[in-house]
Amino acid sequence: MKKLLTYTALGTVLFAAQASASGFLLREQSVAAMGNAFAGATAGAEDISYSFYNPAGITRHKGAHANLNATAITGYVKGYDATSSAAPGRYEDRMNHVVNRIILPSGYFTYQLNDQWTAGVTTSAPFGLVTDYSRGWVGANHGTLSDVATYNITPVMAYKANQNLSLAAGFQMQYIDAELRNGAAHGRLPLYNNAKLEGNTFDVGYVLGGMYEFNPSTRIGVGYRSEVKHKLKGNVKYDLQGTALGLPAAMASQMVDQRISARLTTPALLSLGVYHDINDRWAVMAEAQKTYWSSFKDLTIIGNQGLFNVTHEHWKDVWFYSIGASYKIDDQWKVRVGLAYDQTPVSTAYRTPRIPDSDRIWHSIGAEYKFDDNWTFNGGYTWIRAEKSTVNLVNDASRGDLYARYKGNIHLFGFSVNYNF
Repeated sequence: MKKLLTYTALGTVLFAAQASASGFLLREQSVAAMGNAFAGATAGAEDISYSFYNPAGITRHKGAHANLNATAITGYVKGYDATSSAAPGRYEDRMNHVVNRIILPSGYFTYQLNDQWTAGVTTSAPFGLVTDYSRGWVGANHGTLSDVATYNITPVMAYKANQNLSLAAGFQMQYIDAELRNGAAHGRLPLYNNAKLEGNTFDVGYVLGGMYEFNPSTRIGVGYRSEVKHKLKGNVKYDLQGTALGLPAAMASQMVDQRISARLTTPALLSLGVYHDINDRWAVMAEAQKTYWSSFKDLTIIGNQGLFNVTHEHWKDVWFYSIGASYKIDDQWKVRVGLAYDQTPVSTAYRTPRIPDSDRIWHSIGAEYKFDDNWTFNGGYTWIRAEKSTVNLVNDASRGDLYARYKGNIHLFGFSVNYNF
């Protein structure tokens, strides 16, 4: 493998093994919350970017507000010790992984209609994935390129039922675009130089939120983002190198181009949080988020000539736990810290080179500067330490056995601006 690229851009994509969250979930929607490793993201409501996890919190912000976030992702991941029964005699002891410094933005806007109702809209990229291998690497049968991007627009309405309770609901309108590529090795020669599958679709889910304030210092929150069931439609194309193996021309033209469909479900996310002001300067918070990855059972691709490909995932539901604290230095400055543990939904038996995921530990810090009553700025940094992971696929007659190992770390640098109209 010459290189394994990881990059993130607007509305899209991230190498899930070493990125900000489990599977191909992205967790960079709020720079302020990132400073606490997203502890209290469901209950904090410190600015309107927290509404991604709980839209009920926007009732705490009077008037009109706009918030823009941008997170740069960098770091490294390395693969090594790769062997495959589909490419006998080949061994790759070092597979360099390059992580480009790319920006992931998100945006928020809220407007208080009256004392009880507040409207808001969110633009975000909740899921994304890219793994990009060279076409000739030993695991080409199992994937050379995986590029999945989601783009979300979420309008919400929040209702303040009384002084303590706020409720919210909305729709998440999600567009997904996917490109998958495979090679098929035959000894040291590729049978298929490139088999490319592309598809996209637009589907709708919903979001719910609730917040209860026991007093001005203590509050709890719950947020729920539903799964979105997608049926992608597109095409698959083959670029055959039949002449290299002496294959007949008839074989090389059998499956050059097909229309395909594929079902893919982005999972539901349940968030529970608590926030407490100890005094005028110190605050503590905690969060538990469950991602229902069990809905992502397999990726089945149907062509106009019947079943084309099945990748069994068998992912499991997982939790993200975090704790944090913040300290208000004065009326302008606040600092944040946080620690989190993020579980992987992938077991070793089903881990693939498309998503060689592993458990992660988050270490986060952040700072807030209130310039005046209108402008507030936040900065944050997170170091994500990923556990080593192993791909060990056996008894795969169609693609061959594959063994490879991965290790690495990721760094997140975030900046946001909030404006009160």
